[in-house]
Amino acid sequence: MIRLELLTKRYGTFTAVNAIDLHVPRGELFGFLGPNGAGKTTTLRMIAGILRPSAGRITLGGVDLIAEPMKAKRILGFIPDRPFVYDKLTGGEFLRFVAALYGQDGAKVEKRIGELLDVFELTQWRDELVEAYSHGMRQKLIISSALIHRPELIVVDEPMVGLDPRGARLLKDIFKEFAARGGTILMSTHTLEVAEAMCDRIAIIQNGAIAARGTMAELRRQTASGDASLEDLFLRLTGGTTARELAAILDG
Repeated sequence: MIRLELLTKRYGTFTAVNAIDLHVPRGELFGFLGPNGAGKTTTLRMIAGILRPSAGRITLGGVDLIAEPMKAKRILGFIPDRPFVYDKLTGGEFLRFVAALYGQDGAKVEKRIGELLDVFELTQWRDELVEAYSHGMRQKLIISSALIHRPELIVVDEPMVGLDPRGARLLKDIFKEFAARGGTILMSTHTLEVAEAMCDRIAIIQNGAIAARGTMAELRRQTASGDASLEDLFLRLTGGTTARELAAILDG
């Protein structure tokens, strides 16, 4: 469903993403992890068509994103790491606007808007301006907008930011059901417990390149880590500070 071939992004002499190859098949919930500045968000924004690659190829559902951007984006829902919305629209108007971008309107869209607002407990805020929404409510609205056109795949950057425990649990359930029904999800998150519990496979990116990928069992074998947690694997692969090093710092 998502295929990246030698995907590269350069900013002058700096290479943010370095010749990544990745395949996420239909029906998979795939975790894309890495430390700050590793290239995660840059990669996701290229997949979403927000950034243009310096080199390489992105294929979504068999469609080349560069050659046929409108056709490729039609099957994609994107949830960014920050819930940017139009403050002077109501929640209902915002969802109607997003649906129109995909050429959808009329009674079916209104029904879909009602369903999504109900699921995310925003129904009573449907006719309120978004400027009155809390951060968590904005995040729910952005998630709703990514689902409004019934996409085949979702690319999501830090989905749990701003959500209370109830909202986070709801989103986890939605993602699991989406994948169970044949949808594809590429998810970046710093919440490693969530990635370990939810994702079928995981890739860890470091310095713009993929350091490891696979199921938890495969990652453990690759790093000879026994039954280590994802957090331990992540720190081993990305050079995180160890407890011994912290103790030395604190002891002076």
